[in-house]
Amino acid sequence: MNARRFFLVWFVCALLLGPCALAQSALPGEPANEAERALVDSQPDVWARLSPRQREQVLENFRQWQQMQPEQRQAAQHNFQEFRKLPPDERRQVLQSLHQWRQLPPERREQLQGAYTRFKKMPPEQRQQIMQRYRRFVQLPPEQRQRLLNNYQRWQQMTPEERERSIRQWRREQHPHPRVGPRFEKHLP
Repeated sequence: MNARRFFLVWFVCALLLGPCALAQSALPGEPANEAERALVDSQPDVWARLSPRQREQVLENFRQWQQMQPEQRQAAQHNFQEFRKLPPDERRQVLQSLHQWRQLPPERREQLQGAYTRFKKMPPEQRQQIMQRYRRFVQLPPEQRQRLLNNYQRWQQMTPEERERSIRQWRREQHPHPRVGPRFEKHLP
């Protein structure tokens, strides 16, 4: 996934993360107020071809749109235009990622949203460095990527003391011979 697609996935996800006002409709997938009825009436042929689940999704998205501030709507429109410019394969991948996002438990979504917020607050150089590391990671062979992920998972489960021991051991393996200090150099032949 290139950087452009990575950010576009995040933009689309961020657009869909806002709170959705629940309508007072007795039937799911049916308009609950005049604004929703006007939306449906503006495209009756398209509405008729939608499945009940698709109708629910359209109304949910419309309700979310209604709750947005003008600057949020402007950003959403910009993101949509960027999405439309993507080649069909990339659009399909973005939609697949969006589907995966929607399948995540709310706690995981919150974690990812928090990570994205932290990422956006980083200085540009730090963000660029992270993106470079990500690009290198995705170019690794699958077995090497999996090994790195497994190591990361083990690292996350370690206590701070275990991490410190692991760091010391790694340093010893990287530099097996201690450096000879200046006061000992005079005794060397």
